[in-house]
Amino acid sequence: MKRQLAIGIMSLALLGTGCAQLESSKSSRLELIQKRGELICGVSGKIPGFSFLKSDGSYQGLDVDVCKAVAAAMVGDPNKVQYRPLTAPERFTALKTGEIDILSRNTTFNLSRDSIGGNGVTFAPVIFHDGQGIMIKKEQEISRIEDLNKATICVGSGTTTEQNLNDAFQERDLSYTPIKYQDLNQVVAGYLQGRCKAMTSDRSQLAAARSGFKNPKKHIILDQILSKEPLAPASIGGDQRMSDAVRWVIYSLIAAEEFNINKQNLDEKIIFANSNPNQTSLRRFLGIDGGLGEKIGLENDFVVRIIKSTGNYGEIYNRHLGPNSSVPIPRGLNQSYKNGGILISPPLK
Repeated sequence: MKRQLAIGIMSLALLGTGCAQLESSKSSRLELIQKRGELICGVSGKIPGFSFLKSDGSYQGLDVDVCKAVAAAMVGDPNKVQYRPLTAPERFTALKTGEIDILSRNTTFNLSRDSIGGNGVTFAPVIFHDGQGIMIKKEQEISRIEDLNKATICVGSGTTTEQNLNDAFQERDLSYTPIKYQDLNQVVAGYLQGRCKAMTSDRSQLAAARSGFKNPKKHIILDQILSKEPLAPASIGGDQRMSDAVRWVIYSLIAAEEFNINKQNLDEKIIFANSNPNQTSLRRFLGIDGGLGEKIGLENDFVVRIIKSTGNYGEIYNRHLGPNSSVPIPRGLNQSYKNGGILISPPLK
C-alpha cells in the first residue's frame, strides 16, 4: 500500500512538472511581435477621427494612435506598424487566424464577443464610450425614433448596430425596413443617395461621416441614444501575456493624463522623479523603480516610450476629436474621473 501511495505521489509530481513545461513552452503573440520587430494592427481606415487613410497613404485617428502606442511599448518604435484595413465582418476572423496582432477598429466590447463561446477574443480597456444614434436629413422634420415608423434605415451588416436597431424598434412596437451594407462608407452612400430615410451607427461614426458631407448642417443626429457602445481594442483570447501587455498600454495612456504627464513635460517629470527618491508612485510609473515592465514582457520604461510617441490619452483625444479637430466630439464620459468622466486606470504598482 505504501509503495502504491509513493508511486501515486510521484505520478502526480511528474504530471505537474509536465503541465508546467507545457505551459512554459507556449509562445505568446507578444514574443512573435518582438522578434518580428513590427506590429500588425487591424483598423477600419474609413472613419475620420478614429482610423482614416489619408491621400498620402498614412493612417491617422484615435484607433491608429492606439496601434502606435502598442508598437512603441512592444518594439520600441511607434512607426513599426503595418495597418490592415478590415470591414466589420472580416475583423474577428483576421484576429483569430493570426492575420493581425491586435484589432483597433471601433469595436464594441460585449459579453458575446469576449466569451469563449463567442468570438473568443480578449478586450483591452475601453478607449471610447459611445452610444448608437440615428441621423436624418434636417428637412424631414423628424425629432424622435417614433417618427421613423415603417421607414427604411441604412445599417451596417454583421454589427451590434444591426441588432440594437432591431431591439429599439421592437421594444417600441415599431416596424422598419433595414437596408444593409458591408461597411460605413456604403451605409453613408446609401443614405446620401436617398435609398433610406435615415442611417444608424455609433454617434461618433455619424459625426465623423457628417463632417465629410457637402452640407453637414443639413443633417442632424437625433438626441435619443439606442444603446451603450464601449469601444475597445482586442487581442486573441487565451494569450494572457499578450492581453496583459495591451491592457496596460491602454491604462498607461489614461494614467499619464491622471499624473498630468504629457509629451511636452515628460523630460521634466523624468528629471524630477530621478532627483526625488520619495516620489515612489511616479518613479514606478516612469520605470525607474519597481520593474513593472518586466512583469508583462515589456521594457521597464515602456510608459516613457508610449508618452514620447503619442502623448497621453487626453492629447490623443484632442488631436483627433477635440474642438479644433475636423471631427469635434465633446469628451463627455471620455474624460478622466478627475474631471467628471469615467476613464480611470488601476494603480501601476
